[in-house]
Amino acid sequence: MSMFPADILALAERIVRDSTVAKTMISTAESCTGGLIVGALTEISGSSAVVDRGFVTYTNAAKIEMLGVQERTLEGFGAVSEETARQMVHGALLRSRADVAVAVTGIAGPGGGSPEKPVGLVHLAAKSRSGVLIHRKMLYGDIGRDKVRLATVQTALEMLVALQEHGVWNKER
Repeated sequence: MSMFPADILALAERIVRDSTVAKTMISTAESCTGGLIVGALTEISGSSAVVDRGFVTYTNAAKIEMLGVQERTLEGFGAVSEETARQMVHGALLRSRADVAVAVTGIAGPGGGSPEKPVGLVHLAAKSRSGVLIHRKMLYGDIGRDKVRLATVQTALEMLVALQEHGVWNKER
């Protein structure tokens, strides 16, 4: 029995299957999800052929040290921002063997929100080695920590599928 709902598992299965066929590798850079995205992917048998690594970068220091996020980006825009998500996904590609990566940073709650950055705000970025980048700003709302995190996993997997459907999963380096 998996901890993930059927819709998330179906997305993960599709990604693993399609990545296996395309011979592409995936990496993740996760803050608010704490490794749940790579966890969903690795629930699928055969995922070892396509999942390269997952970076769990919960603190600003981890984002800087593991992914190369610029300190000035964190100071200027904050950890939960489009700019940070973009730098996280770039770092996940640069510091892995992956052909495609996804990054998430957000406020799962119940605390930590502000009027400018409410609980349930998540920035996601998915990028391929070919340079195609997708960013999404999600406002899930104050629906509870577990629901925000699972909704983020689902959106991240949907973004990987979107990159796949646009045919940008190539191995150009």
